[in-house]
Amino acid sequence: MSLSTVDRLVAATLYEGYILYPYRPSSVKNQVRWTFGGVHPRAWSEASGGTDPWFVQTECLCRGDAAAVTVHVRFLQPVTRTVAKLDPPSLVFDGDVAATLYDVDELHVAGVTHRAWEEATELDIDCGRHELAALAGREVVAERSYGDQSDVEPLRDDAGLVVGALIRESEPLDVEISVEAHRVASDLTRVRVVVRNAVAFNLTGDRDRQRALSRSLISTHAILTVDGGEWLSLADPPQDAVDAAATCRNQGLWPVLVGDAGTSDTVLASPIILEDHPEIAPESSGDLFDATEIDEILSLRILSLTDDEKAEMRAADPRSRALLDRTEALTGDDLMRLHGTIREVRPVIGDRR
Repeated sequence: MSLSTVDRLVAATLYEGYILYPYRPSSVKNQVRWTFGGVHPRAWSEASGGTDPWFVQTECLCRGDAAAVTVHVRFLQPVTRTVAKLDPPSLVFDGDVAATLYDVDELHVAGVTHRAWEEATELDIDCGRHELAALAGREVVAERSYGDQSDVEPLRDDAGLVVGALIRESEPLDVEISVEAHRVASDLTRVRVVVRNAVAFNLTGDRDRQRALSRSLISTHAILTVDGGEWLSLADPPQDAVDAAATCRNQGLWPVLVGDAGTSDTVLASPIILEDHPEIAPESSGDLFDATEIDEILSLRILSLTDDEKAEMRAADPRSRALLDRTEALTGDDLMRLHGTIREVRPVIGDRR
């Protein structure tokens, strides 16, 4: 299966719920985010009674004695964006000038109102390629550490003066991924991938959940590919694998076959339950971050937003700005293509009156 196809599928689920209609930070639904696929610090997970898990796991069935498996884990890391003002404005922006910035709730610069928001950066961990025969009965662990990051983006007015800045910060994050395999039949192997949050975290009683989220993996996905073998569907396993499929344990991730119908070389384990061989509708012009809605309805709703609402949406985030620009560029023909499509015509069986 082509990597670009996987990328499109992962992007559709990776950013599910990232920002929801009406796509404004001030709306209530966009003030409670990061609800899919979270892998949180263990101390917070245990304090919350396991409601916010500190690990996720997927188990898949692979057929083939000479198979080799490659595992990637993708997730989002929260990035806190604050707004700062510079007074007086400056033509230059260096360390000395940056030291005089002070936080504000919002800042209007060159026709755009900037507000605090929580963005995200996408991370991908390559856990390597492993021969199943060598992997059987042992655990291979991949560890990644991400230090705290800070970036300052100066904001210039129409005269070219720096009047403020956007400050983006992310907290440290430690990730541990284990891959192991166990033979369950003569030509059948169960592959297990566990993703753990290994970051140090201390409970203080002060905004513990919010602090924990800043050190969490968000929307965690695993992508498993195989050479020299095939993955089996857990939703509809072949008859000789039904019992083995029933023993697979998936926590926080659900594996499905991806690619054209009939292909079986790639599995996507997502926190959102999908059917085997999911597809992105060709009529869709792009991600709307809300797969439970209909593209046509959301597009028409976006077009009906007031100018002030669109201004807030445009300033919220680069992704929401791109969504607005893309929607406003839709032609009448584009909208008509969203207005219902018959994929398959099936005969009516029996009298359904």
